Amino acid sequence: MSGLGLTRQILLTLQVKDRSTGRLYETILAVARYQAQRYLVLMLGDNSEWVQNLRAAGGQAFIKRGGSYPVTLSEIPAKERAPILKAWCQVSTSGRQHLPVLHQAPISDFEAIAEYYPVFRIDPPL
Repeated sequence: MSGLGLTRQILLTLQVKDRSTGRLYETILAVARYQAQRYLVLMLGDNSEWVQNLRAAGGQAFIKRGGSYPVTLSEIPAKERAPILKAWCQVSTSGRQHLPVLHQAPISDFEAIAEYYPVFRIDPPL
């Protein structure tokens, strides 16, 4: 449904090539908007398959929403993630349960956990 563009605008299907097989691996993610940019947050931490595949692919991926579009996902340094994590918590009501802070917590609480939750900016393909 997300890949067809039939879900809420905050959801999309991310396609990343599997680092072992080369097959496209899909996952549905919530998109956070912060300072006119779009971001994806890994709510389960650094060891997720899609993040490992994305890093192996040099950030090259596809967004599937009504069609499939190439993108580059640029990883955000931990010291810059806190406000994006907070913005993500505002839209990802089901995902925020995976973070150990409340969505209405101050930025300082998000700064304390930022290194454990990768954040990627959605950029045009290189």
